[in-house]
Amino acid sequence: MRWWVFPLVAVLGWFAFTLTPLWTLYDFARAVRAHDVAFVQQHANFRTLRLSLVRQTTAALRSASDNDPTLDVKDRQRLNEAAVGVALALAESMVTPETVLDLLDDGWPQSLDIPRPDGVKPSGLRLDRIGRVFPFWIASEMRGFRTAVIAIPPDAPRAQQLRVRLRLRGWTWRLVDIEVAEAQRDQMAQRLGRTLARARAGERAPAAQP
Repeated sequence: MRWWVFPLVAVLGWFAFTLTPLWTLYDFARAVRAHDVAFVQQHANFRTLRLSLVRQTTAALRSASDNDPTLDVKDRQRLNEAAVGVALALAESMVTPETVLDLLDDGWPQSLDIPRPDGVKPSGLRLDRIGRVFPFWIASEMRGFRTAVIAIPPDAPRAQQLRVRLRLRGWTWRLVDIEVAEAQRDQMAQRLGRTLARARAGERAPAAQP
């Protein structure tokens, strides 16, 4: 047997392995079409999804507050501390199997009552046949042997893409993170800001009473 057979087998084996998360992505696309809540419950880690949403939303809110000239350093610090607690509470209701399906369907969670900005086109997980896997494979990134990051849709501008992270657990790839599009992250941060503003107004109201 020639020496070059072993490297060739290794390369083909790695190529075959990089296709395995796309098979799970294909199953998620099927679940979206069938609104299969049970599949999402079994193949998603909701704890990491909620923590990721908190991180993304509070980061966007922090960026907005840093650019607000009406806030001093102490106000920004108090706002950021309060934002984490409120975002955790919101994430419990926002990240459910239904909202994951809603988000993957067209890239925007209408069930959360977050308006889609003008000019942002629907762009969800469209993978209705195996022949369409290749663009997703080109847009995927393997991070070691246990993590794959895939852009959805693969041909959209970066600012309009979802980026899902799958992690291998045993013999199964599980959804552990969804990085939402920039416009959606800003809308969620605005919603979080409005919630914080109402909470602060409620705290001031009793203090103003005689």
